[in-house]
Amino acid sequence: MTAQPGVDPTDGADVIDLLLAQHARIEELFRMVAASEGESRQHAWDELTRLLAVHETAEEEIVHPLARGSIDGGADVVDARLDEEREAKELLKGLVDDGPQTPDFDARFAALRTAVLEHATREERYEFVQLRAAHPPQRLVNLARAVRMAEAVAPTRPHPGVESATANLMLGPPVAIVDRVRDAIRTAMRD
Repeated sequence: MTAQPGVDPTDGADVIDLLLAQHARIEELFRMVAASEGESRQHAWDELTRLLAVHETAEEEIVHPLARGSIDGGADVVDARLDEEREAKELLKGLVDDGPQTPDFDARFAALRTAVLEHATREERYEFVQLRAAHPPQRLVNLARAVRMAEAVAPTRPHPGVESATANLMLGPPVAIVDRVRDAIRTAMRD
């Protein structure tokens, strides 16, 4: 089935399906960045950076707190995922700061790709399966809406050290405004 323009194919999905679709898009964007150059690479890189930032923020605000209190070994599972997210944010921030034109970008990008995809696999295996089993379908649909709302106001760049729900809620909105203004300026300068 082909998606209609302007229609979100994950609309109405539960939170797990939404996050899985985002994981698939992240993997696709990693391939696009690796396979392209010049302006195409920059556009794919910008989209990947933005998606990683908003995706992780929403997980940190909505999904991880829920998992912490509702799945077997929740605290340990979530703490391990937050450590992975912090490490990936540090790698991503360095790449964002330096840009895809730097000589060592490809090697550092490969390390980021491995870290992010391994992290996603662990979320899917240790967190998402248990969340789906622990919560009724309608709650998971409602959580997808909460994730979308969190993503709408999330920072669009990585901010290592802000991996808790509390830190994201306190620092996220002002940082998101600054990030979105920077994004608008970059877009205007390219056009």
